Amino acid sequence: MYDCDLLVIGSGPGGQKAAIAAAKLERRVIMVERPDMIGGVCLNTGTIPSKTLREAVLYLTGVDQREMYGQSYRVKDEITIADLTARTQHVVGREIEVVRSQLSRNRVSILAGTASFVDPHTVEVDDGAGRSRQVTAENIVIATGTRPARPDSVEFDERTVIDSDGVLHLEQVPRSMLVAGAGVIGIEYASMFAALGTKVTVVEQRDRMLEFCDLEVVEALKYHLRDLAVTFRFGETVDSVEARSEGAIASLRSGKKIPADTVMYSAGRQGWTSELKLAAAGLSSDKRGRITVDEYFRTAVPHIYAVGDVIGFPALAATSMEQGRLAAHHACGEPVHTAHLLQPIGIYSIPEISFIGRTEDQLTAECIPFEVGVSRYRELARGQIIGDSYGVLKLLVSPEDRTLLGVHVFGTGATELVHIGQAVMGCGGTIDYLVDAVFNYPTLAESYKVAALDATNKMRQVERFAHTTTPGQ
Repeated sequence: MYDCDLLVIGSGPGGQKAAIAAAKLERRVIMVERPDMIGGVCLNTGTIPSKTLREAVLYLTGVDQREMYGQSYRVKDEITIADLTARTQHVVGREIEVVRSQLSRNRVSILAGTASFVDPHTVEVDDGAGRSRQVTAENIVIATGTRPARPDSVEFDERTVIDSDGVLHLEQVPRSMLVAGAGVIGIEYASMFAALGTKVTVVEQRDRMLEFCDLEVVEALKYHLRDLAVTFRFGETVDSVEARSEGAIASLRSGKKIPADTVMYSAGRQGWTSELKLAAAGLSSDKRGRITVDEYFRTAVPHIYAVGDVIGFPALAATSMEQGRLAAHHACGEPVHTAHLLQPIGIYSIPEISFIGRTEDQLTAECIPFEVGVSRYRELARGQIIGDSYGVLKLLVSPEDRTLLGVHVFGTGATELVHIGQAVMGCGGTIDYLVDAVFNYPTLAESYKVAALDATNKMRQVERFAHTTTPGQ
């Protein structure tokens, strides 16, 4: 007899949804989480704090209102770290209460401590105070998440040389910052601090950033970040970082040296698996600590599942939640559908980026014909009202069956707007639905109708030319 039907290791988005889904199916569920980390990395140091920080930056700097009130407009002249973290602490505190309440309401037992495998069905929980206990489970879900990668060549001191988790513990807004790595996290923080007036330099070893995004959208983001005085150094690698009394200095492989008040190293994350003793359960991880799973999120040991960032791309809170739910349902013998391939990607830079489906480059490489429909915020009444003249929504449409192949949004509310396109794509709809739909006016959602009409007119023109007889025939 096992102590529980499902043991969940980690209380982040994936772990939460797995635990609650199993509890709703009337299974006995135990969750293991480190003390003071309810909600996992997502709630304590990752998604929620960083997005709350972004909202504080947008409000206090007035950066998204400068189109209307001038480039010198600010809500507050001297913005301190205390101003920024006050909102973050409030939101994180409330969210922790919500998570605890949901777990308690669904009768999920929480064990405080660090988990490690004893055998495939047994986990030892160490409470950090010299006490430990063993728990057995019929099924186990690993949802331990990730932590920032820390190379040996970088001297992290938690003050001037930090990783992405350390941003929340800065003592003051730095005058200058070097961000090593132009991934999602690096770009999000680079744009936030640039909006605060920090002189930001982004160093990226690849030739471009956010390679999985639409090239046109990425170029638009780069333009706006450069407008906020961000300097990009592509094709460069940070070899070492040394902390100094007045800041830090980064040495690049090319021989350049870049001084900065703060260096944020944001070049990848490591799966939080080193303490799990995976070998005792018959499991292993790759060099980045990630665990391989199948379409049902089962590991090499069928009754042990893994979900969330610990299994790799896309490593988003939204996808982790769905993975946790699906894993729990499969473990409980409930019918499940495999995760839908149509999963939106949201990047909370300033301005936002969000997309779903394929990019122009992908469709071109696959020799799939498509037409592009574009709507610009500056042509929408709502865009003028909110002062967003740079936003754009782009639809990639199949000329053969008129379905949506991709939706790409850049600008205010991008991460919300993309879900309209997701719904149409998920239901197999065509742009004819968007052309015929009536959207509230004035709204940014109206951009779908404008873009759909643009694509329709282009396809109509192609058809007209195709049916035009050549002179002399």
